[in-house]
Amino acid sequence: MKMQTLIGPAVISLLIALLTGCASSGVKNPSGIGVTEMRADEKGFVAGTGVESQDLVAVTDKMARSILDTSQIKSAQNPPVIVLDPVVNETRFPINKDMFLTRIRLMLNSKSAGKVQFLARDRMAALEHERDLKRSGQVTSSKDPNVTEFKGADFFLTGKLQSLTTRNSRGISDYVLYSFQLVDARTSAIIWEDGAEIKKQGLEDAAYR
Repeated sequence: MKMQTLIGPAVISLLIALLTGCASSGVKNPSGIGVTEMRADEKGFVAGTGVESQDLVAVTDKMARSILDTSQIKSAQNPPVIVLDPVVNETRFPINKDMFLTRIRLMLNSKSAGKVQFLARDRMAALEHERDLKRSGQVTSSKDPNVTEFKGADFFLTGKLQSLTTRNSRGISDYVLYSFQLVDARTSAIIWEDGAEIKKQGLEDAAYR
């Protein structure tokens, strides 16, 4: 009985130590505050005056809704075919600018019920290789390999990010203009254009990567 009495507390102490060690492990930031999971459209406590996730979500949501409300899209008998043309980044922020078009495409493909089609022009090398394999008979095709074609674009979706920065001893201010266009691939006419603008001020600058 004495042996059991001695072993019991020792075992319990060991279990507590192990559990405490497990509970204290995990990803921590340098200040010791645990990682906080947030929605992409939330403004976090790590913030700057530049382009952030909540800006990207708000802007691309607005652009997707605006595109679907365009008469050339809304009234089209057949889904217009769109190709993404790279966004121009004229801001001071070294951001992944093409995330804007990627998210607009994602929203339109998932929410538009097939009202638009996008071409995978960024996959042309792989597509051309597959076409050549079919034409040479190295792989099978459900259609005649001699009539394999790639679709042409009806519209190009593109955009531009521009900014104006003011800095003095009191802090820093950034104004960012987001503009996007649908350009007719045949006539070069701008058939739709919309934008958003965001201004932020802060006491100090943040590092963007």
